[in-house]
Amino acid sequence: MNNLLGAGVALITPFNNDGSIDFDGLANLIEYQITGGMDYLVSMGTTGEVATLTKEEKKKILDFTAEQVNGRVPLVAGFGGNNTAELLDQIKSFDNPAYQAILSVSPYYNKPTQEGIYQHYKAVAQATTLPIILYNVPGRTGSMISVETIIRLATNFKNIIGVKEASANFEHFTRIMAKKPEGFLLISGDDALTLPMMSLGAVGVITVVGNAFPKQTQKLVKYCNEWHYEEARKLHYELLNIDDLCFIEGNPAGVKEMLKELGICGNHVRLPLVPVSEETKQKIAIAVKDLTAQN
Repeated sequence: MNNLLGAGVALITPFNNDGSIDFDGLANLIEYQITGGMDYLVSMGTTGEVATLTKEEKKKILDFTAEQVNGRVPLVAGFGGNNTAELLDQIKSFDNPAYQAILSVSPYYNKPTQEGIYQHYKAVAQATTLPIILYNVPGRTGSMISVETIIRLATNFKNIIGVKEASANFEHFTRIMAKKPEGFLLISGDDALTLPMMSLGAVGVITVVGNAFPKQTQKLVKYCNEWHYEEARKLHYELLNIDDLCFIEGNPAGVKEMLKELGICGNHVRLPLVPVSEETKQKIAIAVKDLTAQN
């Protein structure tokens, strides 16, 4: 899956003031990502506020994104849920050929056992011929995909081709790299940990910060892949303040405020999310100005 190496971005969903989807803003964002050199785009990930979108809205966004991209960069579609049967129906009915893979978050809220997680992903793998990227984010799901479960899935299902890791557990990352089948992809799911994860063998990142700073994010990943770690470290430290501000009051409220500062789209979110505070807005405005001036 060479087209999924490098920097991918988990696209936000721009909204209008009335809560409707801002498709003009989404078009601006997509063009900004492609111009900024992002290697691939992920539509309908967590950062896209999928939990507050209807089934019809998700389809419209997936179709619009594919039409706007028009084959210029690879696309990944997010499909996840804690109702396995409903998720399988969604995947089986997904027929947009523009997408090269599926990103699927581990079941949340239910807190399944490792066998439950395995059986869930087994069903997902058997429901589609598309490559699947597992998504391990215990801070959101309330459960961890163990190394043993990841390796079992990677070994038994050839279309399970990687894992987006947002567990912040370096022992976990190391053991995945030590035990994984050849070609299985470890992908950073945490912007602030991309550089150290890539030093262990991760192939890139699915980024949030890249929504606002695609050029810098892609350059950081490129430096790491080319073993230019001195340059990578410099850029890593330049981005740390942006990383912190991006998540300090929740995702994607922080990065949406950055995009508003950059003139790409608005900062509207859907309840129960709310925009960042005035204090954080001021900090973001200064940080965006500073980083833009440096690059």
